[in-house]
Amino acid sequence: MKRANQLQPLSRQHHLGLNLSRHAKECTETATEIAKHWHNLTAYIDDMHFQTEDHFQIEDSLIANALEPYRASQPEVASVLAALSGQHKRLQTLIDAGQKTASQSITREQIRELATLLHDHIRFEERELYPIVEKYLTEDELDAVYQASPDSIKRSDENR
Repeated sequence: MKRANQLQPLSRQHHLGLNLSRHAKECTETATEIAKHWHNLTAYIDDMHFQTEDHFQIEDSLIANALEPYRASQPEVASVLAALSGQHKRLQTLIDAGQKTASQSITREQIRELATLLHDHIRFEERELYPIVEKYLTEDELDAVYQASPDSIKRSDENR
């Protein structure tokens, strides 16, 4: 899928999440497997959420704020903004619930639920949110998204 150059670093960051979620959905009942997949999923989400240049923050503030003026007049924008907010909250709720549970008590069903939510969220962003972003954001707004993206996911040959 062709992506605006300024969004490519965020899309690259999604690749790992898709792989982790796919493997976690195949989790067995063994405690070792459950612990491994829970750690992998929550570490990935924590990295996305708590990096200095925070992936979720970019989406929740830069992207959502740039789309906000279109919310009232464009139903497609209102829909993706509502979904984005709801999905981010749901991901955080699942992680918080799992952290309150002793890691030995995490179940395969919880792993699969988190993996499915993460997978579906990434697919939503790639298939619905980012096309809306490409349609409505100006070049300067897209450049701001790129500049806020972590250097660790940019490529040296991008020269932006």
